[in-house]
Amino acid sequence: MPNSVNTNVGAMVALQQLNATNKSLDRTQQRVNTGLRVSGAADDPSSYSIANTMKGNKRGYESVQIALGLGGAVLTTGLKAGEGISDLLIEMKARIVQANQAGLDNNSQSALNDDITAIRNQITTIVNSANFNGKNLIASGSTSLTVLSTVDGSVISVSASTLDTTSLGINTITVIGSSGASAALTAINTAITQASARLASLGSSSRAVQLQNEFVSKFIDILTEGIGTLIDADLAKEAAKLQSLQIKQQLGTQALSIANANPQTLLNLFRG
Repeated sequence: MPNSVNTNVGAMVALQQLNATNKSLDRTQQRVNTGLRVSGAADDPSSYSIANTMKGNKRGYESVQIALGLGGAVLTTGLKAGEGISDLLIEMKARIVQANQAGLDNNSQSALNDDITAIRNQITTIVNSANFNGKNLIASGSTSLTVLSTVDGSVISVSASTLDTTSLGINTITVIGSSGASAALTAINTAITQASARLASLGSSSRAVQLQNEFVSKFIDILTEGIGTLIDADLAKEAAKLQSLQIKQQLGTQALSIANANPQTLLNLFRG
């Protein structure tokens, strides 16, 4: 290549290298600033596409997790109320057994009957209060609950388990008179058995919702990790690369300065 002031090959090469370094430096600085290796489709089309699909799945499962949480809260409300009712039924049985004692006077029977009525009223209060997000699983006339469990629309069906005094058959029991006390004992034993079975059903449904919620939570973590693997930047690696490129940029600037100075040496050829 002849010496020329019109064409400076050295400067062109130095400028190309400096531009390449600046481009790499800009890309590395963006990764350091955002923490992302893939910020857009142009950075890595395939990784960007896969990550976006996984992000969509993650958001879907996050919505499922909310639905499972709400369903679990409804079930927990019903279960806690049912456990309280079960305890009251046992307490009611204790009063009824006392009322079945032979030779009990009328005043004692009346007092025990008042206690039983008070317990029955407390059961009604608990049943009416077992309401979460507009849903009550243990009140009379309750309907089944469906809980979204997957992104494809699958649900966990939860049957209502009524625990009101009418459904348990204790709404009219009395211990006044020997026949009343005997009938009341039979009714309370049946009520306790029914309540236990219905609570067991609620407990099984609650367990199913809880297990699905735990799975969904773990799956969301897996998706989050997968997305990070695809698009997150290795900041330790990028930091080291950033320092290297900054030094390379300085050297490139120096090389371009030297290359631009080369035509100045041609002046010496024309000096006497």
